[in-house]
Amino acid sequence: MNIPATRKDLMIVNMGPHHPSMHGVLRLIITLDGEDVIDCEPILGYLHRGMEKIAENRTIIQYLPYVTRWDYLATMFTEAITVNGPEQLGNIQVPKRASYIRIIMLELSRIASHLLWLGPFMADIGAQTPFFYIFRERELVYDLFEAATGMRMMHNYFRIGGVAADLPHGWIDKCLDFCDYFLTRVAEYQKLITRNPIFLERVEGVGIIGREEVINWGLSGPMLRASGIQWDLRKVDRYECYDEFDWEVQWQKEGDSLARYLVRIGEMIESIKIIQQALEGIPGGPYENLEIRYFDRERNPEWNDFEYRFISKKPSPTFELPKQELYVRVEAPKGELGIFLIGDQSGFPWRWKIRPPGFINLQILPQLVKRMKLADIMTILGSIDIIMGEVDR
Repeated sequence: MNIPATRKDLMIVNMGPHHPSMHGVLRLIITLDGEDVIDCEPILGYLHRGMEKIAENRTIIQYLPYVTRWDYLATMFTEAITVNGPEQLGNIQVPKRASYIRIIMLELSRIASHLLWLGPFMADIGAQTPFFYIFRERELVYDLFEAATGMRMMHNYFRIGGVAADLPHGWIDKCLDFCDYFLTRVAEYQKLITRNPIFLERVEGVGIIGREEVINWGLSGPMLRASGIQWDLRKVDRYECYDEFDWEVQWQKEGDSLARYLVRIGEMIESIKIIQQALEGIPGGPYENLEIRYFDRERNPEWNDFEYRFISKKPSPTFELPKQELYVRVEAPKGELGIFLIGDQSGFPWRWKIRPPGFINLQILPQLVKRMKLADIMTILGSIDIIMGEVDR
């Protein structure tokens, strides 16, 4: 590193927490030598809300509306992980139809998340147009969510043993129409962006992470796959019914910001493939495992009288977590989203540890931006794709 002999001409700059292109409230303390970055220290915690502690005094059903506030752009994934844990602990079967509905929702959520990564990422490096384009498509995804779940962003749709409601009449046709339309739009993005010389100048060879480095830092998701490792939890763990569909893991060898962009664009196309196959092969049957409703049994029979049941407040359905510990994970758009869950024979979890992908992917930022130019910080930070809601929890 070219640190000058006299340290008096180094400049320390605060970037954030309210910098417009900081993707949330992240603060970077940057030491500059002219235009070169000497050091970078990320400071977190501005959006910390104690999500893990809240989980310890809520039942799973009560906690479900909270979880969509971690990664508020890929809300379905946080819900999926929250119900997958108790399902595995209690050995609860999910009906085939519910599993297919979940996959459709998860992949739509992945598309929405990648779109809202692409827009600001392009705006950060000076391209304004894609920012407006992506909202056009994302709005359609949210219209589909609104029709199925009643909510656009915070859906509260997944339940232990299934989903909250069946798909409404005509929704499948609407979704198939969206898939056909969206493929033409992705082609438009690729035409607009992928070979654009100004774009390539800004991202090629910027923020390179090698194969060993990626594994040592514990990175996951597009960060991992852009460095030449074909690792996707949908293929590895085969949760829900992903192994019934025909799709490819997207990966690149270069490990720079361009490779991460290409992986995410490719993932959107693969998601459409999965959604189309799921919509065409969706089976009939129940959308929720009704046998698990026995959690709702009242403890004390004398509480079952008319006054208590219809005048006083009704308790939320409880689900007893057995005395076990468990780590569950899903492949979220940003990487491996996991939960370490310890039950102790009560309705509340004893410990609920969240492993957010954004937090772990952000660790490598100081190393990536050293010896780069100041303008490259935004490119590298954008290509990591962080959401401060899940970084700070």
